[in-house]
Amino acid sequence: MEDFAYILDYLPQGRAEEKSFKKVPLALAVGENEFKLFELIPKINTTITIGERVYIGKDMDKRTKVEHVKRRITYDELTNAAQNELPYILEEIVKKQEKRFVDFFNNATPITTRMHMLELLPGLGKKTMWAIIEERKKGPFKDFKDLVERVKLSHPPEKLIVARIIEELKERDIKYKIFVAK
Repeated sequence: MEDFAYILDYLPQGRAEEKSFKKVPLALAVGENEFKLFELIPKINTTITIGERVYIGKDMDKRTKVEHVKRRITYDELTNAAQNELPYILEEIVKKQEKRFVDFFNNATPITTRMHMLELLPGLGKKTMWAIIEERKKGPFKDFKDLVERVKLSHPPEKLIVARIIEELKERDIKYKIFVAK
């Protein structure tokens, strides 16, 4: 269950393809923990801004901007604007939850005898995976900076994680999900 989500796009007139008589404003958002994608119905006379963190949990008294969650959506149902905004919002979430994702690098395990969780990160191959595993034997990584100083990575760790999250959101039948809720 998501309690907070980040706004990816705001459609004051609702979706253009909706054929209802009375169009309602709509916000597209991504959850901050399980990275679920949502259509949200904002409260009347509320200002919603892209990138804003809003409460969507069960406690109705805490919902200052969102009337209700309309439904979960797929990546393909996001507007182009929302798809373009997604990597920036995800990177912000990953940076705010740095400990969670550093723990992933510290605790990632093999999935099968031939594949390791770390290899699921786009742009991270076997050589880098082994470098991470060897370095973490010397002691856990403290933060992204520590990881980058100890292991040569092709991209910053937060970008590797964001790329994987987007891959998991795009592909519905992806075999292994490590960040996005099923």
